[in-house]
Amino acid sequence: MQIAKDTRRALVRIGFDGRVSKIFRGHQAKERFENEVLVLRYLEKQGCPFVPKVLESDPDQLLLVTSNGGTRVDHLSAERMAELFQELETYGVRHEDRAMRNITYHSREGRFFIIDFEFARILDDPEHRPPQAPPPDPV
Repeated sequence: MQIAKDTRRALVRIGFDGRVSKIFRGHQAKERFENEVLVLRYLEKQGCPFVPKVLESDPDQLLLVTSNGGTRVDHLSAERMAELFQELETYGVRHEDRAMRNITYHSREGRFFIIDFEFARILDDPEHRPPQAPPPDPV
């Protein structure tokens, strides 16, 4: 497995089969894990084609395994980023961490994907309160 991210908040690895394994850690790890699983499953039910699919989740280990959303994007205009996050909202979810690090390009699908839903909000659920995002990790 290749390590894609290793920070205070998460360890993300990409397996040789392309599956993405994310172990949540640090501040509000349980809440962030639960929120990401909830939002991704909601988006799957909504038929959103440009987010990873949940393949496995283990609440005891705070482990989430998803399909791969593609490769990181290094350059994207602010206008295109805004369009992508606005398109996500048509599926009923606001991302709340609108950064380029949360956009990938899936070459087989031929489109951009949005990843990392720890702090996302389901818009039509007034009871849904995602964890508050702390300042970004240093890169």
